[in-house]
Amino acid sequence: MSADERRESVIRAAITEFARGGYNGTSTEVIARRVGVSQPYLFRLFPNKQAMFIAAAERCLADTRGVFAEAADGLKGDDALHAMAAAYQRLIVEDPDRLLMQMQMYAAVAAAEAADDHEFGETLRAGWLQMFDDIALTLGDAGEATTFLAYGMLVNTLASLGFPAGHRIWARFYESAKPTG
Repeated sequence: MSADERRESVIRAAITEFARGGYNGTSTEVIARRVGVSQPYLFRLFPNKQAMFIAAAERCLADTRGVFAEAADGLKGDDALHAMAAAYQRLIVEDPDRLLMQMQMYAAVAAAEAADDHEFGETLRAGWLQMFDDIALTLGDAGEATTFLAYGMLVNTLASLGFPAGHRIWARFYESAKPTG
């Protein structure tokens, strides 16, 4: 396996491990073991644990942006909005580590900010800003992007709390998200 392929394996493993254990609760040893490499080799691919976490977080955000872009391809307005919402629901149901990784990103940045480490969050905030910009461009309106992301956070919360997709509270979400016209 080439170094690039191994790096890709590390990013995938890091998403899974950080999603499940968080930044502070995940050791680089666990990530190395999942990939089947030594810790010293891991640190030849990434300078430190924080770089692994950031790479995993950036990949998670990029993949989510890709899901939105693919779902909305060729669509406009409400059609794009509903296609992206449905695609996101499928993503978090089919790949719960993506949702968990997002939640861990929030926690890691909040902890870093509380410890006066603002650099850690800069990269992740830039990734979220790119997602917002992509959604606003797709929907044609920053207000619509804000609403879409607000509903997305509600969906994240519902899924994180363990409400299955068929639960009545999800039905209320979908009713409120339907176009009125």
